Amino acid sequence: MPGTPEHRPETIIAFDFGLRRIGVAVGQQITGSATAIGVVANGADGPDWQGIKRIIADWEPARLVVGIPTHQDGTPSDLTARARQFIDGLRRFGKPVEATDENYSSREARQLLAEQRARGLRRRVRRENIDSTAAVLIAERWLSTRRPGNQRENGTDLV
Repeated sequence: MPGTPEHRPETIIAFDFGLRRIGVAVGQQITGSATAIGVVANGADGPDWQGIKRIIADWEPARLVVGIPTHQDGTPSDLTARARQFIDGLRRFGKPVEATDENYSSREARQLLAEQRARGLRRRVRRENIDSTAAVLIAERWLSTRRPGNQRENGTDLV
């Protein structure tokens, strides 16, 4: 029934996991669009959990979506296990966390930003821009395939 909590449009936070930086975007289910928020650091001490906590407090998302890197054939990559550990860490915030395929999101983000620069819409393309734009692509893909109660059919897993 529309208007009930399980059918209200959601705000999501999407993450593009990387070993140095984690791209972050906010998405709206009602519009199916997302906006880059920026990046949070990820290093030897792990992700910037305080920065992530602030983002979640500011945006109050219904759920978190994390892009999982795999090889082209779908087998786990070197980063898959680390991304899954990141997902486990996100559970501390008490939000549902979903994993979704993120193959080529960084490559697509780099290409999109380069095209914007060539058209004069953007100056320099920095790594932070690529990471946050990749998070936008992850969010928008998740939003475009979202059908309530049908996460597995559209390439996402409730984890």
